Amino acid sequence: MSVYHCTEQLPSYELKQVLKIGTRESQLAAWQATLVQSLLHGHGTAADLVYIKSEGDIDTITPLYELGVQGIFTKSLDAALLNQRVDLAVHSLKDVPTQLAEGLVLAAVLKRASTKDILVHNGDTAFLEDFDSVATIATSSIRRKAQWLHRYPGHRIENLRGNVNTRLKKMSESSWNGSIFAAAGLERIDLRPSHSIDLDWMLPAPSQGAIAIVCRIEDTHTREAVQHLHDESTALCTRIERDFLRALKGGCATPVSALATINDGKVNLKGNICAPDGSTSIDIERELPKEDAARLGNLCAEALLEDPAAASILYAIRHERN
Repeated sequence: MSVYHCTEQLPSYELKQVLKIGTRESQLAAWQATLVQSLLHGHGTAADLVYIKSEGDIDTITPLYELGVQGIFTKSLDAALLNQRVDLAVHSLKDVPTQLAEGLVLAAVLKRASTKDILVHNGDTAFLEDFDSVATIATSSIRRKAQWLHRYPGHRIENLRGNVNTRLKKMSESSWNGSIFAAAGLERIDLRPSHSIDLDWMLPAPSQGAIAIVCRIEDTHTREAVQHLHDESTALCTRIERDFLRALKGGCATPVSALATINDGKVNLKGNICAPDGSTSIDIERELPKEDAARLGNLCAEALLEDPAAASILYAIRHERN
């Protein structure tokens, strides 16, 4: 796990105007915002945290895919940015809609942590070796639900909402066989239990494991300040994944997965779409030289849409929404 520390105390006269960082109140959101605050300080820019509650934090009962709202964890912070209550907002990039609110820009993407999903289990994982087993798994993610049911069609999925602390507590108090989390979230705040395993077979959400900084388009001072924190390789990979998601018109109600990686000057993209009940899963994989890779997400989405089975899944999801 990567931990960032500001090792040099800068004299106060070197610090520029204090920026206001908008963040949600959860432990993980606050950790991410504090990381950005520390990194900015290391580059001579002072910043304070401003806590703002999101609708996604208030409603912890309704499954995310039933809320039907793009940007449920970001829109309160979007409003704070546009009203100039804060200068920048820090998000898990997978929570940020592919189409930002008018007037806002994705100004920086930090170096990515783990992209993996993990299973926090009750101490017994023998059922995972039997694909005909009966078990109960908890998650509110339609993507995780679909991939899990495709692999384990006999399992039951329970809705599990709330921040990571709340979900871990619910898991510990339940009789469930396991619940699914993003590795990066638990590892960042040192909450990953010993009774957990990596789900290497599960393809992650587009941009999972990356932290994003959003600013107002016209705020050049803030945009310049956060450029020091930008990781171009992470930005390229997550942009490709988000292009794939956007081209499929996916969101929290669409079980779309994607992971782009860079190796030996080439970018590889693995993409997937599942029927929400797990009955069908369509995979795609393509690779391009890094200098040509900007079009990889759209290229894979277009190829996937030519598959009648994938097109049928998307049609059924959109028809159900209407």
